[in-house]
Amino acid sequence: MKALIGRKIGMTQILLDDGVAVPVTLLQAGPCKVLAVKSQETDGYTAVQLGFEDDKKLNKAQIGHAKKAKATPKVVREFRLDDTEATEVGSSFDVTDFETGVSKGKGFAGTIKRHNFARGPMTHGSRNVRKPGSIGSMYPQKVYKGRKLPGQMGGKKVSVKNQTIALVDKENNVLGIRGAVPGPRNAIVTISSLGRAK
Repeated sequence: MKALIGRKIGMTQILLDDGVAVPVTLLQAGPCKVLAVKSQETDGYTAVQLGFEDDKKLNKAQIGHAKKAKATPKVVREFRLDDTEATEVGSSFDVTDFETGVSKGKGFAGTIKRHNFARGPMTHGSRNVRKPGSIGSMYPQKVYKGRKLPGQMGGKKVSVKNQTIALVDKENNVLGIRGAVPGPRNAIVTISSLGRAK
């Protein structure tokens, strides 16, 4: 099954056989335990639920859910699959089986930083240097939803497609993804060839 949960370690570079330096993002990927297998008959869809890392502070509902897999997962993610017959509860996956984040939160940002607005004139008594400017006409007397305005920037789920695996360290369960992966260091990342995890 080509799906794993991982944690972003950071970025580095590796040298290819032809001597070219390639930037890679290192991910601590797995081992992940199968907590539940969803089927069309019982749940209405087919999916596999994976758990990653260990947590000592689980509540009773979480302990009961993961009891069959003999795990205490800190992070749980679900991956949709077409066929789950070969997957059993309690089985484990790591980088040997192998290939959105959440982007960095940048806090409250203005329209220039957030939406690449141009600034206003800085001379001749202008008071409209970094303000958004006009956002509507006289009618209707409201601001339409979706208007580009100042607000929270970053901190959203981001999927990056068609990434290449440049490094697989089986001993340390580390994957090296070519290029950048969204999110800060220690962010939880799902790596999958199946699409986005729920």
